[in-house]
Order: sequence, then structure tokens, then C-alpha cells
Amino acid sequence: MPVEKVIYKTSATSTGGRTGESKLDDGTMQVTLTTPKEMGGAGGAGTNPEQLFAMGYSACFLGALKAVGRMQKIAVPEDTTVQATIGFGQRTEGGYGITADLAINIPGMDKAAAEKLVEAAHQVCPYSNATRNNVNVGLTIV
Repeated sequence: MPVEKVIYKTSATSTGGRTGESKLDDGTMQVTLTTPKEMGGAGGAGTNPEQLFAMGYSACFLGALKAVGRMQKIAVPEDTTVQATIGFGQRTEGGYGITADLAINIPGMDKAAAEKLVEAAHQVCPYSNATRNNVNVGLTIV
């Protein structure tokens, strides 16, 4: 579904592909990119697109949990965490794809309430909406 009104935009420029660099166009962040050994690269210091995606998805999903909590008048504890694990591999249809597994820890919240909150957050999180019907996303309450 298209976005009706864009309220924020950012952009980044990458050079060298998976072994190069990527930087935000506003100059606030720059990273060295390295290809993991498991993917045929040298590994070593640096990061890769899957790691950056994991950071973005986990932060965004946590923000969605808090937003839904506010809307539903549910207190989301400050020490709530979301761990995103992103996988990379070949698709049976050809090409490559990713998987995403989110482990959500909401201290002090009973499992049934946490499951409802997580499902609601999954419906509003921009990353969840971007991946829906294209990436297998696992949601686990820990």
C-alpha cells in the first residue's frame, strides 16, 4: 500500500558494493562495508547490509511497540528489548532473499498481553509493513 504523505526522508550513498563504504548524505554516519566470510568475502572489521537492517528493524519495532502501547494505554517498560536476527540465503525461485526473526522481551508483562501488543506493533511497524508477504518474519516473546 502506498504512503499517503511522507513526513521524513533520509538518503545514503554507497560505493564498492558489499565491500566498500556507505554514508548518510547528511554526514552524520559513515560505515565501512565488508562481506562476511560465509558469503565468500574476507570478513574482518566493518559491517554489512544485513547487520544494518537488523539494527534498523529492531529499533523500529521497539518504537512501534511503544507507540501501540501509548495508543492502547499500556505501559511498555523502559527495559523492553527487541533483538532482530536477519538471515541471508538463496531463494528457491532464484536470486537471494532474507529472513527476519524478532525476539521481544517485555519484562513483567504476561505472555498473552505481550502477544497481543506484539501483533498490533507488527501491523503498524514500517519495517514489518515493508517486509510483509515477501520476507518470512518470526515473532517470539522471550
